[in-house]
Amino acid sequence: MLKLPVNSIRNTIFIRLVATYLFVILPLIILGVYLYNWSYQYASQEISKNSQAQLSAYLDGLNREIEWLEIQQYDILQDGELNKMALTWEMMSTVDRKASLHYLLPRLVSIKNSSIYIKDVFVHIRGMDKTISAMTGMNAFDSRRYNNVYEEKARGNPRLLQIDDTLHLVAAKYGASKGEEPLLIVQIELDASKLRESLMQISVYPESGAFIVSEPSGFALASHDEADRLMGGAMQAIQNENRQMINIGTGRYLIDKAYSDKLKLSVFSYLPNEVVKRPLSKFYVWAWLFAGTTLLAIAIYAVSTYKLVHKPLLLLVQSFRKMEDGMFNIRIRHGQRDEFGYLYDRFNHMLIKLQHLIDQDFRHKLMMQRAELKQLQSQINPHFLYNSFFILSSLAKTGDVTQIELFTNMLGEYFRFITRNDADNVPLLEETRHSRIYTEIQKLRFSRRIRVEFGELPKEMETLKVPRLIIQPIIENAYEHSLEKMQDDGLLRVAFHLDDDEASIVIEENGNGLTNNEIEALNRRLERTSESAESLEVTGLINIHRRIALTYGESSGLVLSRSPLNGLRVQIRIRLTEGNGHV
Repeated sequence: MLKLPVNSIRNTIFIRLVATYLFVILPLIILGVYLYNWSYQYASQEISKNSQAQLSAYLDGLNREIEWLEIQQYDILQDGELNKMALTWEMMSTVDRKASLHYLLPRLVSIKNSSIYIKDVFVHIRGMDKTISAMTGMNAFDSRRYNNVYEEKARGNPRLLQIDDTLHLVAAKYGASKGEEPLLIVQIELDASKLRESLMQISVYPESGAFIVSEPSGFALASHDEADRLMGGAMQAIQNENRQMINIGTGRYLIDKAYSDKLKLSVFSYLPNEVVKRPLSKFYVWAWLFAGTTLLAIAIYAVSTYKLVHKPLLLLVQSFRKMEDGMFNIRIRHGQRDEFGYLYDRFNHMLIKLQHLIDQDFRHKLMMQRAELKQLQSQINPHFLYNSFFILSSLAKTGDVTQIELFTNMLGEYFRFITRNDADNVPLLEETRHSRIYTEIQKLRFSRRIRVEFGELPKEMETLKVPRLIIQPIIENAYEHSLEKMQDDGLLRVAFHLDDDEASIVIEENGNGLTNNEIEALNRRLERTSESAESLEVTGLINIHRRIALTYGESSGLVLSRSPLNGLRVQIRIRLTEGNGHV
């Protein structure tokens, strides 16, 4: 499976193409959502305007009706015959009483029939100890009704009073003396069922409803049972506003309100949100269809972009990555004759040409390295040769034939190894044996001043192929530039280490031939060899470093540092995963 060659998915061309498409298409989606919401708000506002107009008209009509009833009420309150009955009932004859009742009852019935909202009309006459009703005629004095009406009126409550779960209009006639109870009270009881029917007429939709609330008394009347259920939540939610969309229970409702300051009465209407959205149902379906089509188009565009652009481009980028890692034998194919087909063909052609140029350069460098090695081999240190002859002469003078034989054998092995030209790479075991022979020769010369600690080569490293003459020249450099100058207590240490992916050889001494600045300068020269080796003067250390890097990769080579022994520490690093060596 192809993987992204970039560190962040946001940096991929595929994501940018899809993002560009979304950048173009999202405004259309947002516009569609905006139009839907605007249409919904507009429809909601229009419905609210119509509803509030209906509510206001209803309150105006109800107020006019109440004003008419109040006129009728005060008209009968001032009726002379009624006042005569209230004042002189005890002195009236039976004939006069019957005549007065025959006059009063039709008037009460007339008032009752003048409005559909009137359920009954009562006249409470305390002096007669009678209550006269338009429906039932003259009855015994209804002290309960009288007291309720009198107490409510005495408290100065508004025009509409709540008594026995309905609304009443009350007017009282007082005598000349202050503080006395009224001579008579005219009470008009409104018909709750007729009020409910009038509220039903406000409800335009079957799902809608209305209710009225008398704020001072707390009287409330709903058009439907559903309205009665919603009334409490609506009154609590919409107190200072005339229109609001609220949640009540599990439903959402559009609530409108109108208020009459004259009647101290509020009327509410409600409409389920589903009814508000009903005119937009087709638009809603088309909006979802548009959204689904858009998402499908985005998916098709994303898949096609991935197959036609991103996947071929990803293959090309990963091929470049492989080329950076040194893989030049890869070839990529494209099944179509398009721009990517041309790019793939040019990429393959570039790899072939690049591999040819690298092979040429490699052969050139290899010949240069071999020439440098031959030059290094030919530069046998005359100083070492002279000293070897002096040692041999000293041994001859002492007559130590065994030591002479051992020493000459070591010299023979030493010169045979450095003059052999049959192979560029040798097993590390042979390279280590040659270096150990060199240190044994030097021990004969400096046995009193210099001590050598030569570690054992691990079995796993014995067959590791390394360039010839990479350890002994470093040991020779340690003797020549540092250890030979010490009068006593010189120490040379050679150690071998093997990790999972790296083999290392450490040569360190306790001399003080180089400063820290000089060590850093040498390290910088070694780092520059991979950039422009031909421009540098070829020295022993640089030659070794270049040959190791050429064999095992740029991360292999020499690393110089200050040794814990206080002298120079040279580490030969061999990255096993980069080169062609095996352990």
